[in-house]
Amino acid sequence: MSLNELSDKVGLTLSNLSILKTGKAKAIRFSTLETICNVLECQPGDILEYVNDEQKTTTR
Repeated sequence: MSLNELSDKVGLTLSNLSILKTGKAKAIRFSTLETICNVLECQPGDILEYVNDEQKTTTR
């Protein structure tokens, strides 16, 4: 699925979807996450990854 198609189905702008995709978002609403998961037919754990602050500073 293209980002344009996902953007239309989820109701997010391409720029906001891009921020989520690149990991630059600091937060996401549960309702947005739910909609994305419904559209992609997945679970939140399929698209999210936890990185603690210690890992962020050592890998960047």
